[in-house]
Amino acid sequence: MKPIVQCVPNFSEGCDLDKIERIVAPLKNQPGFTLVSYEPDKDYNRTVVTLLGDPESMIEPLLKSIEITANEIDLNHQCGEHPRMGAIDVLPFIPIQNITMETCVDYAKRIGKLIYDRFQIPVFLYAEAAQEARRKKLPNIRKGEFEGMKEKIKHPDWHPDFGTAEMHPTAGVIGVGARLPLIAYNIDLDTMDLSIAKQISKAIRGSSGGFKHVQAGPVCLEERKHTQVTMNILNYKQNPLYRIYETVKMEAKRYGVHVTGSEVVGLIPQDTLMASLEYYGAVEQFSVKENTELQWIVQASIQYLKLRDFNASKIIEANL
Repeated sequence: MKPIVQCVPNFSEGCDLDKIERIVAPLKNQPGFTLVSYEPDKDYNRTVVTLLGDPESMIEPLLKSIEITANEIDLNHQCGEHPRMGAIDVLPFIPIQNITMETCVDYAKRIGKLIYDRFQIPVFLYAEAAQEARRKKLPNIRKGEFEGMKEKIKHPDWHPDFGTAEMHPTAGVIGVGARLPLIAYNIDLDTMDLSIAKQISKAIRGSSGGFKHVQAGPVCLEERKHTQVTMNILNYKQNPLYRIYETVKMEAKRYGVHVTGSEVVGLIPQDTLMASLEYYGAVEQFSVKENTELQWIVQASIQYLKLRDFNASKIIEANL
């Protein structure tokens, strides 16, 4: 059986739909892998792309997409709610089937070298591909963002893994990594007061005493007229969605704020939905084991987690 990875390139454009189409064009209708989705967000000014399939088949199409991205996006004139350090901000490989983490690391190193050799964009290896402990966590590398990277990259501690100590003048740098599946999960609050979202984020993120494997921050979504607690759940087995969702609801109550919905960006493993539905099943007295059809899982997840813009294509297993 062929190896299957999930690859999730993120690039720093979420507004110009024509530009986004040009960037993703090399990833469409390719043999060996599927372009599962690409999800632009105007407030974040960012697009998350999800690929699934044979990593070998992804290399050249990804490089072509990166070339277009570097030509299309000038970070000197780009801003948005999501922190960024590069036009192509991150490029992780995630093992799904018949492939080891070590092999994903090899792919990260291989494409990282090619990115610098072809486009002179410096590359930082992160997560399981990191060559030193301080680079394991992506926020450590990204701190200072594009504007701060010009000087940061010159410091001996922050020379890139591939490239010289000088960032690309318009495309910045890129983080290339290998990691376990994480869940990009956002929870909507019915307030425009960013300080409330900030306090709730602080309550749940691991670095300030919340959930150990959760990174979280506040975002104001002008387009939708509300704020969000935006997060990466780095270990979904130890941090099930229901526990985070219910904690945010509880914390929001102290400010007189309600949770109006939540969203998953990219793909989500089916077993994390099942773990949350088992919790709600115990509360509402229904059996999850008797209801394992995909469409039931989708509808129940929408009902109990208020997931918006959610369907079966968001579940990893539905795409295999």
